[in-house]
Amino acid sequence: MKGSIEIDGAAVEWLRRYASLCGWTLARAHARSGDPAALAGYLGTGTVFDHAIAEFSVAYADQNLRDFEAFTAAIGDRRIPAHR
Repeated sequence: MKGSIEIDGAAVEWLRRYASLCGWTLARAHARSGDPAALAGYLGTGTVFDHAIAEFSVAYADQNLRDFEAFTAAIGDRRIPAHR
């Protein structure tokens, strides 16, 4: 079933909990969406995929950090508004 909360004016802790629940639900849905035997056969027994996904993950984390730094700089420079 689908669900949601009213995020306008929601407390930060409720937003954290909601984001965590959304992430958990999405991860679980993706984990259950494929046929494990077919995926294992496609990926094989080598480490090419393992290395590729690890490299992608590090690059993705680095990009997220750069994006967050740009975002917080824009708030600090008042190029975008922020409210507490």
